Amino acid sequence: MRTAPPSPLPAVVVGSLLLALSLSACRSGPSATAGPEGGDGKAFPADMAGARPVEAPAPPPPPAAALAFADAEREMRRRHEAAAQAHAAMAQSSQEQAAQRMAMIAATGIVQPPANTERYEARDDNPVQRASEQPVSTLSIDVDTGSYANVRRMLREGVRPPADAVRVEEFLNYFSYGHPAPASRDVPFRVTTELAPSPWNRNRQLLMVGIKGYDVSKATLPPANLVFLVDTSGSMQSPDKLPLLKQAFAGMVPQLRAQDRVSIVVYAGSAGLVLPPTPGNRHAEILAALDRLEAGGSTNGGDGIRLAYAVARQAYVDNGVNRILLATDGDFNVGTVDRGTLETWVADQRRSGIALSTLGFGQGNYHDAMAERLADAGDGNHAYIDTPEEARKVLVEQMQSTLLTIANDVKIQIEFNPAQVAEYRLVGYENRLLEREDFANDKVDAGDIGAGHEVTALYEIALAGSGGERLPAQRYGTAPAASPGARDGELAHLRLRYKLPGQAQSRLIETTVLRSSLQATPGESLRFAAAVAPNADLLRGGTNVEGWDWDDVAASARGALGEDRWGLRREFVGLVESARRITASDGGAVPAIAVE
Repeated sequence: MRTAPPSPLPAVVVGSLLLALSLSACRSGPSATAGPEGGDGKAFPADMAGARPVEAPAPPPPPAAALAFADAEREMRRRHEAAAQAHAAMAQSSQEQAAQRMAMIAATGIVQPPANTERYEARDDNPVQRASEQPVSTLSIDVDTGSYANVRRMLREGVRPPADAVRVEEFLNYFSYGHPAPASRDVPFRVTTELAPSPWNRNRQLLMVGIKGYDVSKATLPPANLVFLVDTSGSMQSPDKLPLLKQAFAGMVPQLRAQDRVSIVVYAGSAGLVLPPTPGNRHAEILAALDRLEAGGSTNGGDGIRLAYAVARQAYVDNGVNRILLATDGDFNVGTVDRGTLETWVADQRRSGIALSTLGFGQGNYHDAMAERLADAGDGNHAYIDTPEEARKVLVEQMQSTLLTIANDVKIQIEFNPAQVAEYRLVGYENRLLEREDFANDKVDAGDIGAGHEVTALYEIALAGSGGERLPAQRYGTAPAASPGARDGELAHLRLRYKLPGQAQSRLIETTVLRSSLQATPGESLRFAAAVAPNADLLRGGTNVEGWDWDDVAASARGALGEDRWGLRREFVGLVESARRITASDGGAVPAIAVE
């Protein structure tokens, strides 16, 4: 190992720091002692020691699960040495960088803020489509809300969010619009539409598509096999990361029952098992395991994910909820770090019936693109936790939606009638678009809906001859000829495909949007959605809302607050005011944030 350059700190202080880091890494990493038995009486490998044995043994795992677990153990051992070497190198580099920063501060008196290395996936807004040329729009549904909570965190701190941090569909789906639920569970959700003039251009219309899944009470949830996969690397030390993460999971624990099983897997330079599958009603034992977690070391997320799936297979519950909850800042820097490789591996695992959801934490190095795409690949959902209140919303109030999937691979396809609709534009969902032929292809993955989930999508449309068209007239274009038997009263035909959990063949729902459904004024839900969407657009540059500004957005939202049981709509109005002040100010540099 190379010798670190001279440090301005006394040698004894440096030694103490290194000792503290080593002890922290030991506490958060796997133990080298003999392996204990899990909470269900199942033996675990030696590098997963540290978990307390519990009673109530269950039958041994099936051979396939045991084999997979053994494979994971061997893989962890092979990777451990390389991870330890990488961890040592990173520690050396961190010491050198810290010494250089302190030397600069001593010489200049200037404290440089840490570099912002947050990462967001770059994308362009959906274009306006001419219905005569492209009459069909196909997309996967999305129930993620992480973008809204992350942007809220930035606005509260007085920081203008980078455009690519704003995903309009996640702003829309953060809120409830009161879409009607299905009358029975024969069909897991109900599809409704609403059509009314656009508030920023009265020559155009807004079409809102709403989907509402059937709900279940927490008491009637099927048995759950949950694996808390926790990032305990050094980057998770700040209060808005591991401490908030522990508080978030602790709030969920009282909801767990005797028939549930909870495991805790951690990863830093390597991965380890902190709590083997344990009955959910052993609240004190679970909370004690969470409380022991400490941050330190590099971030080998790939190993952590592999071990979490092995543990989930070990405790698999037939006809139950089997889900991994990955809590991280997404900054993987050891082992498998390529997002595409991890996505492919996670996508292969979803066939086992185990879903993976992600909870994002922290700032400065937050890898939003990694967290969102891993959840998509794992048939899960993605949320960002910026406050204890958001943790309670996601893990307690919406526990059923977060854990229990009621429909898989849900796809929407809308065919617009060119005789009635001149143009349309899908608002958001840029990274959820599908090819036209993907709609009926049951091999193509799409989004999932949890119990009680709502999904909202908006289309801005210009009716033929309305004056709301934006595309220039074609020199040689002609108006579409009406075919024999054309349905002149229809604006669009909506199709929706879904699979029931565990089934390979999709089912079809169809409904028609009639011109006669056009309302003179939008209802409360559409009015609020029509404030949320332009707010997101203004944060992205405001290219799609014409003359509307922040005052218009705030006024529209204030007029559609409704019951607002949890105060989320009123909070939104306050964030609009914050966004207006931040974007109007010329003072302060916008942080440079990486995109992919």
